[in-house]
Amino acid sequence: MIYLDNSATTRPYPQVAEAMGRALSEDFGNPSTLYSLGLSAEKLVKAARKSVAKSIGAQEDEVCFTSGGTESDNTAIFGAWEARKKQGKRIITTAVEHPAVLRCFEALKQRGADVVILPVDGSCHLDPEALKEALTPDTILVSVMHVNNETGAVFPVKEIAGILDAYAKVQGMAKPLLHSDCVQSYGKLPLDVKALGADMISISAHKVHGPKGVGALWIKKGVHIPSFIFGGGQEKGFRSGTENVPGIAGFGAAAELIKPGRFEVRDVLKQLILEQIPDVKINSPEDSCSSVLNVSFLGCRAEVLLHQLEQDGIFVSTGSACSSKDKGSHVLSAMGLKPQEIEGALRFSFCRENTAEEMRIAAGRLKYYVESQRKLRSAFKKR
Repeated sequence: MIYLDNSATTRPYPQVAEAMGRALSEDFGNPSTLYSLGLSAEKLVKAARKSVAKSIGAQEDEVCFTSGGTESDNTAIFGAWEARKKQGKRIITTAVEHPAVLRCFEALKQRGADVVILPVDGSCHLDPEALKEALTPDTILVSVMHVNNETGAVFPVKEIAGILDAYAKVQGMAKPLLHSDCVQSYGKLPLDVKALGADMISISAHKVHGPKGVGALWIKKGVHIPSFIFGGGQEKGFRSGTENVPGIAGFGAAAELIKPGRFEVRDVLKQLILEQIPDVKINSPEDSCSSVLNVSFLGCRAEVLLHQLEQDGIFVSTGSACSSKDKGSHVLSAMGLKPQEIEGALRFSFCRENTAEEMRIAAGRLKYYVESQRKLRSAFKKR
């Protein structure tokens, strides 16, 4: 098997499975109880919180465990709205955010928010000047992802933080809250919340070889948003509900194994595709995160290529796993790609375990299927 869909999810590391297994079979107590079995479970949660916080340069009490990136995004966005809606109604995001962000903004628009969706250019880059023009004294929240999940484009979150600080000082107002979906940058790029400049960031375990169903929301000390889930007062009263101890333990194990750095295999596959297959369009910008490569194979249907490659045990995607059943890619559409370019677009995403030999095999099979599909479509047109 050659697995090249790591932006959708990753294979859990053996250490992660072991940590989860112990939490399920041995330390299975409720961490809110006072006896030893519960205290053992509580220690696992504390240890994992420490590991996750360390992996993003945060303090432990700034990290809240959630059920994943989607809940983290929802909590940050709806929380910011509830905390600041009396101060203003304008909230700003980009056209290429994950659905977990865009759907929140759509819902808040129905509740009276003044929603601004910033465009991107053909390289999936955001023009900071567009943000400056969109800012008003009524602005309370800006949400901009760190790395795009379909193209790997890196967004200037630190620069955006500086723009918001400067604007707030000039206007003599509270700085709009800045949230960043860091699900795709976490574990790939060096991620330090102090350097990034955001007020809240979302991360997810299953993108870094941890388990599904667990993530975290980092909230900068001094930033206050209301609770999103009510109940028994877990997570210091911010996010109630009995903790997913096995998932959290697995997240902690995965966080300890994170090694940010360049994915050289991305460059290998890109070069092989350009050398072996004509009429392709590279949609990932040159300065993108090296964990993602998005390519349009002109004259082909990406969905057909996906299933042909699957027959050979090669797994890729046509875009975000959370919106792959939607009609077309909203990201590629926002970049101005033509319908035929979107139709032929595949996303390859990588992990540390991928090899150059896997890239050579994948490129070879791609070449064969692209040529076959183009010949078939050409013959059909001549009939």
